[in-house]
Amino acid sequence: METAVHFSDEGPQIISRDGGSSSAVVGSGGVFPTRSRRPSSKSHASFDRRGLKDVDQEAQDEDPGLHDERDYKNRQVFTKKQILLLAYQSIGVIYGDIGTSPLYVYSSTFSSAPSRQDLIGALSIVIWSLIMMVTVKYVLIILHADNEGEGGTFSTYALLSRYANISNRDPREASMIRMQRYKSGEMGQAGVAVRSGIEKSKFLRGLLKTIGVLAVSMVISDGVLTPAQSVLGAVQGLEVVVPDISRSTIVGTTCGILLLLFFIQPLGVNRISHVFAPIVIIWLAFNAVFGIYNLANYDWRVLKAFSPTFAFDYLIRNKYEGWHSLGGILLAFTGVEALFADIGAFSRFAVQLSWLGYAFPCLLLAYIGQASYISVHPEAYSNPFYNCAPPGTLIPALIIAILAAIVASQAIITATFQLMAQIMKLSYFPQIKVVHTSSTHHGQVYVPLVNWLVMIGTVLVAAIYNNTTSLGNAYGVCVMFVTFFDTCMVTLAAILVFRLSPYLVFLPWLAIACLDGTFLSSALVKVPDGAWFTLTLAGLLASLFILWRFGKESQWFAEAEDRFPTSHFVRKRGNEKLELTERFGGKPLSTIEGFGIFFDKAGETTPIVFSQFIRKLVTAPEVIVFFHLRPLEEPSVAPEQRYTVSRLSIPNCYRLIVRHGFMDEVITPNLANLVFEQVRDHIVRRAAERESSVVFLPEKLEAVRSDPAVEEEEEGEEAEAEEKPSPDPDLEDLKIANGKQRAPSTPSPPATTAISATLLPSSTSLASLPEKVSTSLHPDDSLALSLSTLSRAFNHEVLYIMGKEQMFVKPGTNLVRKGLLMAFLWLRENTRTKIASLGVERGKVIEVGFVKDV
Repeated sequence: METAVHFSDEGPQIISRDGGSSSAVVGSGGVFPTRSRRPSSKSHASFDRRGLKDVDQEAQDEDPGLHDERDYKNRQVFTKKQILLLAYQSIGVIYGDIGTSPLYVYSSTFSSAPSRQDLIGALSIVIWSLIMMVTVKYVLIILHADNEGEGGTFSTYALLSRYANISNRDPREASMIRMQRYKSGEMGQAGVAVRSGIEKSKFLRGLLKTIGVLAVSMVISDGVLTPAQSVLGAVQGLEVVVPDISRSTIVGTTCGILLLLFFIQPLGVNRISHVFAPIVIIWLAFNAVFGIYNLANYDWRVLKAFSPTFAFDYLIRNKYEGWHSLGGILLAFTGVEALFADIGAFSRFAVQLSWLGYAFPCLLLAYIGQASYISVHPEAYSNPFYNCAPPGTLIPALIIAILAAIVASQAIITATFQLMAQIMKLSYFPQIKVVHTSSTHHGQVYVPLVNWLVMIGTVLVAAIYNNTTSLGNAYGVCVMFVTFFDTCMVTLAAILVFRLSPYLVFLPWLAIACLDGTFLSSALVKVPDGAWFTLTLAGLLASLFILWRFGKESQWFAEAEDRFPTSHFVRKRGNEKLELTERFGGKPLSTIEGFGIFFDKAGETTPIVFSQFIRKLVTAPEVIVFFHLRPLEEPSVAPEQRYTVSRLSIPNCYRLIVRHGFMDEVITPNLANLVFEQVRDHIVRRAAERESSVVFLPEKLEAVRSDPAVEEEEEGEEAEAEEKPSPDPDLEDLKIANGKQRAPSTPSPPATTAISATLLPSSTSLASLPEKVSTSLHPDDSLALSLSTLSRAFNHEVLYIMGKEQMFVKPGTNLVRKGLLMAFLWLRENTRTKIASLGVERGKVIEVGFVKDV
C-alpha cells in the first residue's frame, strides 16, 4: 500500500492509496508530505502499520537534525549598492531581446508602406503594449509572484504547491520544503472554495502541472529561436551598407557569431553581464537619441498615439488585416517572459529599477522616433532602425546593432539555464551538472549540457530559415502562450498566496487575459508558416518532463515500504545481538567487521540501500553510518555548522547529515576520515551532555582540569610515561580516566583524534575526562566501548555502500501505463549517476543491486 500525507486545516494526515488517513507526524516512518492519488480529507481509516508491533518500543533514535531553517530556500537579501550593481548587470542580460525589437517591429507589422493613420494606430498599440503587457503586468505585478527569488511560470507553480496540496514531493527532500498552507479561517470563504476545488480535482491539479511544464518548454523552444532571430536581424543590416552582399555570407556570419556567443557562456552571467551591459546601454541610448532627433526633425504629431483611441480605431478600421498585424506588433515585447525567468539571477528590485529607470523610456523614444520618420518617408518601414538613423551615424549604428543583437540572445539563454535548474530541483528532469558562476549572487547558474544542445539547435535554425521574415513566422506564438499562462498562474497566486478575494482579482485577470488572447489568436495564424516548429519542440520537451515526473512519482510510491526507522527492520535480542523483526523473518543478523558508509540523498528515514542490504544479506557492518547530503542556497558553509550527527536506536549506527554550499567540495578521497572524526566527536559530545555535572566547553576547561582526581591521575600517567616508551599519541587520546579500559592495540586511524574545538581544545586528551562520563553515553555502551568499536571497525575496513535500484513494471499493468513506465525506466537507466563519478577511493565502493516493482 502506498502512502502520503494530506495537509488539512487540522494538520498533516497520512493518506493511504485506498483513501484512508490518520493523524501522523510528518517525516516519521515511510510518510512524506505529498498527495495520494485518491486524497480524502474526511476519511479516517487506520494507516497500515503491519509489522510495527514487532518494533522495540524502548529503542529510540536521537533527533536526526533533519528539520533545519537553513534547509529552506530563502530569498537572497541585497544591499542598496548590490541592487544598483545588479540593475546595471541586468541591462546587459535581460533587455537585449526586448531591446533589439526596434530592428524589425514595423517591418513585421506592415507588408507595404503604411498610411499615416495606420502608422499612428500601430504606434499606439506598441506604446500601450509596452505599458500594459510589460510595465503593469510583469514589472509591477507578476514579478511579485516569485518563489523565494526564483522567477518564471514554473516557479509560480512551485509557489502554489507550497500553499495548496496540489503536488507530490520527493520523500527524501520533504523536510526541505517550507509548507505554508493557510488554515481555512485565515482565508476568505471564496478563496477557500477555490483552493478546495483545485485540491479535490485531479483534472485541475494535472492542468496546473501541465501549464507549468508547457511554459518551461516554450521558453526553452524560444531559447533555440531567439538567438537566431536577433543575430540574423542585425547582420541583415549589412545589406544597407553593401546592397549586393550574398545570402550565404549573411548566414555564415550569423552562425559564426552564434557559436562565439555560446562558447563564452561558461564564463558565467556575472562576467558576461559586465561586458554586455555597456553594449546594451549604448544601444538603448542610440535608440533614444535617434528617436529624439527624428521627433524633432520630422512629425512630432505622432505623439497623439498615446491616446488608446487610435489603437482601437486601427483595429476597427482594418478589421482582419489589423488583427493579423498584431502578430508583428507583439514582437515589441517578446523577451518579457525571459524578464520574469531571469529575476533569479538579478532580483526583483534590480529588474524593476533598470526597466522603469532606463529601458522603458529608451524604447518608447525609439518607436515614437521611427514612426515620426516613417510618417514622412513611408518606404522606410522595411528597415526602420537603419533607415531612420541620422546622417553620418549609419556605420556606428550598424556596429552597435550587431553587438546588441549578440547580447539580445543572452536574456533567453540565461532564462533557459534558470528554468532547467528549477525543473531538476522539482524532479521533472534527470539530474545533470549545474555550475554556480558567482559566489555572491546565488541564482546565477550555467548548465553545460543545455548550453551545447541549444547552440546546435540555434545554428541549425539560423541556417535553415536564413531570414528574419521566416523566423518571425515561427517566433511569438510561444511567447504569447507563456504570457497567458503567467496571467493565470499569478491570478491563482493572488488568491492562494496573497489571500486576495477571487471577486477582487477577476476583473483585472479578465482584462489582461483578453489582451493575451487577442495577441495569441493573431500569433496562431503563423502556425502553418513556421510556428509549428516551436510548438512541436515545446510539445516534445513537455512530454519528456511530464514522463520523467510520472516515473519519479511511481518510484516514490514503490519505495514507500522501505522508508521507516531502522527499528522497523531490526531489533535487539535478549543477548544484545541483532535480528530482523518478525515482519522480515526474525533471523539473527551476522556482523561484518568494518566501517560501512551508506549513501543516501537528502535523507528522511532509513536509506533504501540499507534496508535492502540487511533484509537480503541478513548481515550488517560493525559500525553503520547513514551519509546524507543537503545542499544549501549559499556559496559555502562553515565547517563547524556543516555537520549534524545523531545516533540511531540500533547499536553502533549513526546518521551524518552534511549541509554544504554550492562552492563546497564534499565528496573527497579522504571522506571516510571526515566521517570517522564527526562520529567520534559526536560520541564524546553526547557523553559530556548527558552528564549534567560536567560541561565541556572551552570556558569551563579550567574547572575540569582543576579536578583533584584528574590532576592526580594525570601526574600518575606522566610518571608512567617516563618509565615506558612513548606510545602512539593517537592511542593515548583514547585512554579513559578510570585507567581500567584502554584502547585496543589496533593501529590508530589516520584521522586526527582531537575533539572538536567546540568541546575541548586539541591539547586535551580523552584521558582527562572524569571517570563517571565513561558510562553516561548510552544505556548499553560505555564511552570507551563505543570509541574502541568505532576505531576497530575503521581500521579494519572502510566500505562505501551505494544502492543500484533496478525497477520493473508490475505484472498486470495496463498497456498505456506500462509503456510510459518502460520509457521512464529506459531514460533512468541511461541517465543515472555512475559510480565512476564518485570522488572516493573506488576500491572501497560497493554497489548493492536490488529490484523493485513499479
